Amino acid sequence: MIFPLPVPVFISATERVDSGYEVHLNRSGINSIDIPKETITAEPGTSLRIRFLNRGAPIHITISSSNAGMFTDFFHENMYVLDESLLTIPIRNDCQEGVFDLEAISGYGGMKSRIPVHVLHPPAARPQEAYPLQPVAHGRPHLLMVLMGIALIVYCGWFYTDIEILNIAAFIILIVGALYTWYRQQ
Repeated sequence: MIFPLPVPVFISATERVDSGYEVHLNRSGINSIDIPKETITAEPGTSLRIRFLNRGAPIHITISSSNAGMFTDFFHENMYVLDESLLTIPIRNDCQEGVFDLEAISGYGGMKSRIPVHVLHPPAARPQEAYPLQPVAHGRPHLLMVLMGIALIVYCGWFYTDIEILNIAAFIILIVGALYTWYRQQ
């Protein structure tokens, strides 16, 4: 069946393309390597995709990692990037969380950048908990509010009369109200 023009365009526009992370080459200078500002993360059992985008003359880069043995079989890759090139690094299924570094070298060792890659397990899907309903006051004020009002009156009494015991009493009333509320929730 042949679809009219709008249908294939709509179908192709809805496809999700995972572009991974982008590293820009020759953007800020000759042989420069501009790494992404966001943290590069990968999940075990997936592939880390890094696109190298060249904004200048063709460039030869070397990507290597000396501390990635726990996370991947990747060790070294030489790439000649004309415009754009994709590097896919498979992450092992059985690896633990951690960090490894990718070192990108261009200009025959003249420019070197370190790209940290964080391997994180996906957050476990937690079942929705039924949160307890908050208590609803039915015409009776909460004890903490009552104690705060009493402490405010006692404190105002100290402020106008300079009787020191009123200041201490206001402080103790507030502490008692806070402790009562704290232990009542447990």
